[in-house]
Amino acid sequence: MIGMARERRLAEIFVEVADSLVEDFDVIDLLHRLSARCVELLDVSAAGILLADAHGELQIIAASDEHTRLLELFALQHDQGPCVECYRTGTARTNIDLTRPQTTASWPNFAPRARETGYSITHAIPLRLRSRVVGALNLFQTAPHHLGDDDIALAQALADVSTIAILQQRTLEQSHVENGQLEAALISRVLVEQVKGVLAERWDTSVDDAFETFRSYARARHLRLSDLATQIISGGFDTSAIPAPQPDRPGNKRD
Repeated sequence: MIGMARERRLAEIFVEVADSLVEDFDVIDLLHRLSARCVELLDVSAAGILLADAHGELQIIAASDEHTRLLELFALQHDQGPCVECYRTGTARTNIDLTRPQTTASWPNFAPRARETGYSITHAIPLRLRSRVVGALNLFQTAPHHLGDDDIALAQALADVSTIAILQQRTLEQSHVENGQLEAALISRVLVEQVKGVLAERWDTSVDDAFETFRSYARARHLRLSDLATQIISGGFDTSAIPAPQPDRPGNKRD
């Protein structure tokens, strides 16, 4: 029954993604949802999607949650970590035991920080189309159990969907358009990060609650996150129009 429920949920998610891939869709929101779906389907604790910028350095573009320590952990992979190696080789790195001395020796900054954040196992799955790799999907587990082959295959399928979402199917073979889309996605992420900080300070709330409130407001009005963020940063939008999040909201479910 559990397996059937999971298969049903997986089918729903792929339909959800297909429905989202319309012209001028909100790639940031879609990738955040895909990160959350990885946690839901794969029994991992956290997930993030990293894209390579014009200099080949990985930048965080979406995460299953917005906790500062988790985002800092993703950011560390500018220089070292499983996602860097995954991106450079195009090969998945799975079931990496962060408690092993060999792992610490390979990634002396990343591995200890990951353990401090509470994670014991990590995985890096390439975002690729054929031989082209544009980034990586990073998964973290607090529990020491390993992911099986079926879960790894599902993680790769979700990574592949993310790649299609980023590149947009109709322009996959146009490299100049592709590079522009990647840069636009990364710029959008920066704008959203700025707005999260502005709203969290204005409302005296957590960055998580500020982002979810901002995101819910945008989605309810069919606004792209990047467009609304641009308006807020430029001063062209009065943020008092967005209802401030209520503290300790019981049962608040994020998607």
